[in-house]
Parts: sequence; structure tokens; C-alpha cells
Amino acid sequence: MRTFDLAPLYRATVGFDQIADLMDRVLTNDAGTQSYPPYNIEKTADDSWRISVAVAGFSDADLSVEVRENALLISARKAEDEADEGRIFLHRGIATRAFERRFHLADHVRVTGASHDNGMLHVDLVREVPEALKPRRIEIARTPAIEKDVVEAKAVN
Repeated sequence: MRTFDLAPLYRATVGFDQIADLMDRVLTNDAGTQSYPPYNIEKTADDSWRISVAVAGFSDADLSVEVRENALLISARKAEDEADEGRIFLHRGIATRAFERRFHLADHVRVTGASHDNGMLHVDLVREVPEALKPRRIEIARTPAIEKDVVEAKAVN
């Protein structure tokens, strides 16, 4: 496994802490990388996305979607089902174990809505850049041409 030392980046830059933190997070090889539940991230427009999480077996009451400090947190906790108490499963392939999935959001990305349909949880996101940060065109004013001193001369002949 390779490890990268990002200390020179921290020493030589100012204001790039978020990028360095993101690189740290990506380069950190966690042995417990989550694979449950499966999810998709799709780009629906230039500045909007949809995260779809497979949450079969969970009801709306079992699911939680929160935004905290530029992070989207999707979690589920299945309440004890009284109907399962007397049942004996020969094979139980539908996982309904509790989970917590975290997605880090860029600046100015906000959640616009969430829906739960046919075992899929859809979370819609959009980037809304404030007017103050949008590029704007500055008109260049024309300065009037400066006339050079002209001396009128009369012909002598």
C-alpha cells in the first residue's frame, strides 16, 4: 500500500484546506469500506444530481436524510418487526440491517428534496452559486480621444 505525505501541501498553501482534507479522505484506505446499501449518483443537469439508494425493506419512518456541515447523511434503522418473531427463515437474503451512508457535498450544493418509491430512496441535489460569486462582465469605458495641439499654418507664396 502506498502512503502519501501531504505535509508539503499544507506548508505551501493557504486556503486549500478543503482540497487537502478531501485528498486525505480519498487516499485513506479504510478496511471497513461500506458496500451496503448499494447506490447510484447520476448527473441530471449541469448543476444538479440525484443520489439513489436501494433501501428495500425500509419504510419512510425507518429512513433519515440529514445535511450537516457540507455532508449528506442517509441512515436507516429498522424497528423490531413483531411479525418476524414467530417466523423461521431458511434463507434471509434481504438485508434490513441498520446503515449510515455519508456523502460530502461541495460548497453551495444543497438538497432540494427526497422521495422514497419502490424500495429506492432518491435525494435530489442542486448547486446554487450566490450572485456575488458568479462571474460578471465588466464594461470597459472608452476614454475620449485626446486631440493633439494643432497649429494652423497659412501658405506663404
